[in-house]
Amino acid sequence: MKAPISDRIKIPPGFWDGLRQLGIAPRDAARKARLPLAVVAEPAVTAAQYFAIWQAYSDLAGDMAEGIIKLATAFETAKYPPTVLATYHARDYRDALKRMARYKVLCPPESLRMTEEGDRCVIDLDWLDAGQPVPPMLVGITLAFLLELGRRGTGQPLTARLVEFSHDMGNVRTLEAYFGCRVLIGAAHNRLTLHRSDLDRPFLSYNEELLAILTPALDRSLDELHRDRSMTETVKWIMKRSLAGGRPDIQAVAKELGMSDRTLQRRLTEENTSFKQLLTQARHELAREYLADLSLDIKEVAFLLGYEDQNSFYRSFRFWEGVTPSHWRTEHVGASPANRS
Repeated sequence: MKAPISDRIKIPPGFWDGLRQLGIAPRDAARKARLPLAVVAEPAVTAAQYFAIWQAYSDLAGDMAEGIIKLATAFETAKYPPTVLATYHARDYRDALKRMARYKVLCPPESLRMTEEGDRCVIDLDWLDAGQPVPPMLVGITLAFLLELGRRGTGQPLTARLVEFSHDMGNVRTLEAYFGCRVLIGAAHNRLTLHRSDLDRPFLSYNEELLAILTPALDRSLDELHRDRSMTETVKWIMKRSLAGGRPDIQAVAKELGMSDRTLQRRLTEENTSFKQLLTQARHELAREYLADLSLDIKEVAFLLGYEDQNSFYRSFRFWEGVTPSHWRTEHVGASPANRS
């Protein structure tokens, strides 16, 4: 699910130290990324530079799976940024993950959607629109860190139920040994599925006093972020992030924004739009993006847009574009027969 990315992305304070611990000199990473050496001292970089740095680490690390695990486990807790520090000192694993999902938008380019159902907790990793492919190494590090957070907080060797990646991630057996579960490659999404019972485990690092300081400051930053965007942009962003889990309703979106559905309706009316109109726009925009990705078949696109069946998606798309999804893909992307449905 995509939304405009911030112009500048903060580099975690412990990132370069983490590379040094792994025997990789920051200057070598900067050179590999074809960036000036001064980038190592920069607190924030552009999206293109951010991805170039992660790709450089991936190239220097050798096997991607080993690179993911080494960096995820080497990163020092004391050097977490405030958005992550607040999760490490949460009451329990569930509280930590919810805080991570809430505040992740403050440190682009990724966002998280957490769903609890039955004996599972599913965390979908989505990316803000950077206009370029996200390095698979960064995807792997992000999901590994979510499990690492639970292990460090609880002091227990937690395992996942299932991990899914959309791209090749190196030695799958190495990843399966780390996550303690099956790892699927070539999935339609990047997803971490946890044992729901683990979410109730208390954090040994729980610090109520520190949270009382960090939470209001992070909430103010979040409010400022929402104010900088129009309500239309914010609601559409939340919709795109939530569509794969089904059709989002106004009550759920309003709750995420910390307001009543009546207030949200009023705010959207003031911007000359409605919840229904924005949902249609969000689906239309995402449909074009997903169809441009030939790794997704039409059925997967329909699912990712929250449609219950493929025919409903076909009817909507014909209304928007005047042609079927398959025809649009052939005209705009040049899909091969294997990609058409």
